[in-house]
Amino acid sequence: MARPFRFGVNLLTLESAEAWRGKCRHAEQLGYDVLLAPDHLGNPAPFPALATAAEVTERPRLGTFVLNAGFWNPALLAREVATCDALTDGRLELGLGAGYVKAEHDSAGLPFGSPGERVDHLVHTVAELERLLTDSEHRPRSTQSPRPPLLLGGNGDRLLRLAARHADIAAFTGAAQPAGKPQGTLQLISPEALEGRIAAFRRFAAEAERTKGTDETGIELNYLIQMVGPTDDRRAKVRELGPYAPDLTEDQLLEHPALLLGGAKEMAEQLRAHRERFGFSYFTVLEHNMEAFAPVIEELHGG
Repeated sequence: MARPFRFGVNLLTLESAEAWRGKCRHAEQLGYDVLLAPDHLGNPAPFPALATAAEVTERPRLGTFVLNAGFWNPALLAREVATCDALTDGRLELGLGAGYVKAEHDSAGLPFGSPGERVDHLVHTVAELERLLTDSEHRPRSTQSPRPPLLLGGNGDRLLRLAARHADIAAFTGAAQPAGKPQGTLQLISPEALEGRIAAFRRFAAEAERTKGTDETGIELNYLIQMVGPTDDRRAKVRELGPYAPDLTEDQLLEHPALLLGGAKEMAEQLRAHRERFGFSYFTVLEHNMEAFAPVIEELHGG
């Protein structure tokens, strides 16, 4: 049986307390299942933003999408997570990533390191969070037991192995750093390459099942939709986007889960196809797509 759909929105801007509360209430009314906050300089601080969202909503889960592990000391992060989980009445979902924007680390006076070093720190952070948050003596205590659900996002083998061993939700970027481009630049990989990444994850999850006694079918798969474009002519819309993905054909772009194009029913069919092909059932959109995506939620909730 296919896993039911879940839909999240990554809220990026903070104009005022009143506007933030109103936006969170509106997202709940539109049917979003998860209200999310990123972890970039220039965006709202995630934990107070989510705690405030919890005060004015009842149904949605609240999540980080995703924390930059390089910004955080694991012991201090465990305190933040446990506190936020308690203040949200056990609705927190913790998303973690290795980080990819060097300029933000420079601005914060924090080391950026090599890709391997960033993943090393993420591995250490996950291990420490597991140890601290599942320790009955840790204070403050999180509301959820043994800890809030963990989402790990990325594309490389080491991160996918980590997700297979520890995550409740695996988030796929569907993009990679292109050779010769500035650090932090991401470019879409093909749908076929994305299938390869998912196949690798499933292999890693099967290995984890043998060593940990888990079942990879219990891990939810997430994808971040980059663009929601209502249109009567999907192919014409894709031609406009061609320069942003020069290595992909029009047909590959039309099949790509990063781009959701068409009418509401057509978009809903695309998501059903992505669930069948890739296994994605949890889709996230960015704040500026929140309204455009709402009719798709209406089409798919319950399916």
